[in-house]
Amino acid sequence: MADWIINTIEAIGYLGIFLLMALENIFPPLPSEFIMPLAGYMATEKKFTLFGVILSGTLGSLAGNLPLYYLGSRLGKDRLKRFISKNGRWLALSPPDIDRANDWFSRQGHRAVMLCRLVPGIRSLISIPAGFNNMNLFRFLLFSFAGTVVWISFLACVGFFLGKNFSELDRYLDAILYVIIGLAIFLYLRRIILIERRR
Repeated sequence: MADWIINTIEAIGYLGIFLLMALENIFPPLPSEFIMPLAGYMATEKKFTLFGVILSGTLGSLAGNLPLYYLGSRLGKDRLKRFISKNGRWLALSPPDIDRANDWFSRQGHRAVMLCRLVPGIRSLISIPAGFNNMNLFRFLLFSFAGTVVWISFLACVGFFLGKNFSELDRYLDAILYVIIGLAIFLYLRRIILIERRR
């Protein structure tokens, strides 16, 4: 999969980074923790600039957050909880999860969006309570950008400053990615089992 990510970025450049990061918000097993260091490393080969990598990754991540924001906005809290109670186990969510996210969002306000962009696993999910709490779209994008650009910059700089040492890790990249995906699947299944036991 590492080769696929690299080939995608090489084939369509910054647009590839944008699309991969947008997809990462919808398909979590494709993690930003893997995409952005690779893109940052590719900037050392002068194919891209570090600024361009960070900008395209940040904008892609913002674009990927919008579907979840609109989902929360369209459904509203009550309809979303009803949907989650019927189908949430496949999303590894339960109605109390929605309540907890909403309570935390209510306490922290708009900065919750910015802070959550720095936390793996919940970066995307905070978009849902932002949507059903009718957070202004401009503010949502502004606070999302503030948190996202910090996270994306960190990941891209890791790959960039590892530089040539990154290429020595190349043979291990697929193995590392499969471990990450395997762990994500394990946690997903474990979460489904816990939700089923609570029913």
